[in-house]
Amino acid sequence: MFEQLGLIGCGLMGGSFALAMKKAGLVKRVVGYSKSPSTTDRARQLGVIDVEAPSALLAVAGADIVLVAVPVAATEATLKAIKHLVTPQMLIMDVGSTKADVVHAAQRSLRDQVGSFVPAHPITGREVSGVEHAEADLYSGRQVILTPTERTLTVHLQNAEKIWNALGCRVTSMSPESHDAAFAAVSHLPHVLAFAMMNSITGQAHGDDFLSLAGPGFRDFTRIAASDPKVWRDIMLANREELLAQSKLFQQALHNIEQAMEKGNAQALEDMLTLASETRAHWRMGAKRK
Repeated sequence: MFEQLGLIGCGLMGGSFALAMKKAGLVKRVVGYSKSPSTTDRARQLGVIDVEAPSALLAVAGADIVLVAVPVAATEATLKAIKHLVTPQMLIMDVGSTKADVVHAAQRSLRDQVGSFVPAHPITGREVSGVEHAEADLYSGRQVILTPTERTLTVHLQNAEKIWNALGCRVTSMSPESHDAAFAAVSHLPHVLAFAMMNSITGQAHGDDFLSLAGPGFRDFTRIAASDPKVWRDIMLANREELLAQSKLFQQALHNIEQAMEKGNAQALEDMLTLASETRAHWRMGAKRK
């Protein structure tokens, strides 16, 4: 059990981690800080945190575990703000959706203490944000990707794995670069497409009329377009090289389908749709294709 969790960012992800740690009996006390005092106050009222901290630095004072749950673009400034109180015994993790930029930010900010940092990406979330949506089971049954570097201390990596396992997660490790390449394809690009789909319809003269006729398929496909725009702006910019590469591959796949339609080539069209349909039918989260 940890004595104190220093929580920086008391929103959906950070708040859910605090609740999960409490539910699992892994922490005695949670001290929280958010940029907005009203958020921190609300987190205390909801029982997500036990004590409000007036700054990120004071949130980690006396902590033996710290979770940085801020937008990826704010990682470096956040780590700089707490570096004077970071010790080799303190485990620090994040929950950012990109990892190479986060690792570089940690290296620049924490310097000699960067061994305390274990980059983490829990594959979970909701299209709504805010501490009022935090839930203790948000991470249960989900996959968590850890992206340690050569300077990550073994004891902290082991403790991070134990924590996420205790919260009911499946833990996988990979390099930051491999992580960003993979998630550009399976997470970041789908968000780009959902945002673009909504804009393509609302930008039309009869877009509102079209939306009024949309059903469950459209709802399911575009659900993630309701995600926090600022969060996804930062993710898209942070991982833009990998994301743009995946976008080009998608454009080629879309072009192939368009060509089959233009030429009236029913067989080619059916073959492409069949391949996608069968792949999706046999896909299972967390499992590799055989």
